[in-house]
Amino acid sequence: MDPRELRNTFGRFATGVTVVTFQDGEAAGGLTVNSFTSVSIDPPLILVSIDRRARSHDALLQQPFVVNILAADQEAIAWQFAGRPQPDLQIGWEETEAGPRLTGTLAHLECEPWQAYDGGDHTLIVGKVTKYAYEQGEALGFYCGKFHKVG
Repeated sequence: MDPRELRNTFGRFATGVTVVTFQDGEAAGGLTVNSFTSVSIDPPLILVSIDRRARSHDALLQQPFVVNILAADQEAIAWQFAGRPQPDLQIGWEETEAGPRLTGTLAHLECEPWQAYDGGDHTLIVGKVTKYAYEQGEALGFYCGKFHKVG
């Protein structure tokens, strides 16, 4: 199976864009994640899929985190946390009980660790939602390797 063609096939599924943030030692850490889904309302569970090769993978495991659902005008933030530094980008942070979260997002979900599962070259992290909030607006989407406005 050709890995690039498989990735291209997966890319035909349009997704939203999130940044998962957490406390990484003394600093705020985060990574861009488009593999995010709701799992359960009762109990309130979500799932994120994290590449095992991601620099932040090990730091994220077994600690509270925040899923930040990006607004349509936050593409630079998505690139920043995907490992492509954006010169002059000012990132707004707010402290929560689950750790740091981004300001100006379309929505956020504060989570505590629930379970982690082997997902091949990824770890599937299920979090229990402890708090959440959302705003009106358009979302940042990802389709065929490019960002798009959704709404």
